[in-house]
Amino acid sequence: MRILYGFLALGATAVLTSGCHFYEQPCPAIAQASAVSLRVERSYVPSVKSVHLKACQDGVCKEADLELMPGTVSVDQGCTGDGPDDSCSATSVPDGTLVGMLMLDVLTESPIDASLTGTSPNGAPLPQRSLTFTPTSDYPFGQQCGKFLGASLILDADGLRQSGLNQSIEPDIPAG
Repeated sequence: MRILYGFLALGATAVLTSGCHFYEQPCPAIAQASAVSLRVERSYVPSVKSVHLKACQDGVCKEADLELMPGTVSVDQGCTGDGPDDSCSATSVPDGTLVGMLMLDVLTESPIDASLTGTSPNGAPLPQRSLTFTPTSDYPFGQQCGKFLGASLILDADGLRQSGLNQSIEPDIPAG
């Protein structure tokens, strides 16, 4: 009988200790883009017709004319209630910025040398801008899901600067 109780105690201990692993937070199946993103600030958009970006990291350079598209911001449209079965929604609205991306083969934590040229709407060249920066890192889904790297730049009349991956930017949305 003592042997039976011993097996029961051992089995209960195994079930209780292994039960802790059944409730781990799942990680989303989201791939990270290896890219340098660029946002042209709303105040500088009238000065920009085209942008050419070159980025060098770990001895490898990529460059391209960026396809600039209107930037957007999410606007909360509220929820149907407060319960777990209620739904919430948001919509994207233009924020007056332009955004583009330069795809890289690999993005690492090494510094990036970025160089930007472009043209204005009247065909005049934009001032050449250069910046050396280090990609930012964040764990948006928790440490168990791995690190995401971000290489984001902002262009405005003052020049080229880095935008952080986990930096919240509140755009000024035009009325109307």
